[in-house]
This record gives sequence, structure tokens and C-alpha cells, in this order.
Amino acid sequence: MPVAFIPHGGGPWPFVDVGFPKADVDGLAEYLRSVRQVPHEPPRALLVVSGHWEEARPTVMTSSRPPIFYDYYGFPPESYTITWPAPGAPWLAARVRELLSDRGIASGEDPNRGYDHGTFIPLKLIYPNAEIPTIQLSLVDGLDPEEHLALGRALSPLRDEGVFIVGSGMTFHNLRAFRDPRAVPVAEAFDEWLRDTMSLEADARNRRLIDWERAPGARAAHPREEHLIPLMVATGAAGTDRSHAAYNGTFGGLRMSAFQFPSA
Repeated sequence: MPVAFIPHGGGPWPFVDVGFPKADVDGLAEYLRSVRQVPHEPPRALLVVSGHWEEARPTVMTSSRPPIFYDYYGFPPESYTITWPAPGAPWLAARVRELLSDRGIASGEDPNRGYDHGTFIPLKLIYPNAEIPTIQLSLVDGLDPEEHLALGRALSPLRDEGVFIVGSGMTFHNLRAFRDPRAVPVAEAFDEWLRDTMSLEADARNRRLIDWERAPGARAAHPREEHLIPLMVATGAAGTDRSHAAYNGTFGGLRMSAFQFPSA
């Protein structure tokens, strides 16, 4: 199976008009619909690492029927009726914990956690029939990039077991900057650095990701890096595969990218 890092946009954006430019919405939605074609055969299951879940240790959801977790606020009422009833995958949760344990990584489980909008919003576009069993894995408090690269490496055997690993975040995530034209050059500079970084061979790529705060505009693009860290997990899971910038567009007028491994 390939690995992907996708931008999940803002709130319920593809299903409710929340004021983003139509060209941005259409462009990102078109890309996300195309992600279904990235695996050459239907995945056995999906493992999603969303920027909207952090725990003291990596934690998996274990429900066989995960609920929807509407973790956004201030949107129209119809935003809270969106459904994506994919089945869970308790067997995959157990396998994730086994792989982490094999690498000496302590983990946890949550039987009540539902799909947050970093999962159910983009996946409703990618798999609208909600037919693929899906679980989420949390980020780890502290958001250490090296730790999350290691987390991804521990999970890489899943690729040979039919599991499509998806990191869901944003390559630019400064909510105060959206719709602010002064943020445009910041987003452009950071995204250019990130695309250059992701084009490198694995060792050089990983070194630069660990030191991502040195990138131009890094902290202006990510005052807090929870939406960037899923890229570290995806990159770790990709191993030595080269990446491909599968999407490079704007959202809210600001540049952002998606990456797929192996390259197309």
C-alpha cells in the first residue's frame, strides 16, 4: 500500500458553505476525491493520523462502530448532521499496538473515541460509501518530530498487510492568517521549503523534517505544529520511498500541499 499526507481543510468546508473561495474548495475537493485511486487495489483498512487528536502516548480507537466527533465550533446547524458511518477495525487497533510494542513504544486504546473532522470530512470525499474499516491513531503530547517519524517507521509493516496509512493535517495552519494577504508570502515560502524537503532522499528528508522550525516562515505557518506532525508519521511509514507532491494549491488563499509515497 502507498502512504499519503492530505490537507483536510477547515471545518465542514466541502459540505457546508463556510465562506472559503469556490476555486479553493473545488480544487481541494477534486484532489481528495482522487485519493481513492492512489492504492492500486481497495485497502483492507485505513489507519488515519489526524492533527486533531493528541494523547500522552500513542492511542488507538477500538470501537467496532466509531461515532462522529464534531470537534469544530460555530458552524451552521447542518454541520452537525454530517455522517460517515465507516466500521471500525478492532483487529487493526490490536495490530498497531503490537507493532508499537515490538519497537518498545508504549501505547493506549480508547473504546469511545469517534472520528474527528480530520478524518470524517476528507474521507467522506475519498470514500463516500464509508465501506472501508477505519481507525485513528493519536499524536503524542509534545509533538516531537523525531518521535513521530519513529512512530511511522514502527507502523510501516502494515503497508504489506493491506492497510492504507493516511496522515491528515495541513501544511499551513495559522487560523488568524487565513484571508490575510500578508500571510501569502509566508505560506509560499514555507510550502516551497517543504516541497523541496519532501523531494529529497529519505535520510536527508528526515533530517530536515526534524529541524522544520528552521524553515522560512515556519512558526508563522505553524504557531503550533499539530497539523504538520501527521506528515512526520506518514513519512516515517514510507521508509525509503520517494514522495510526490500530489496536490499544490491554495485554501483560504494560502498555499498548501499534499504528498504521496511512493511517487506517482
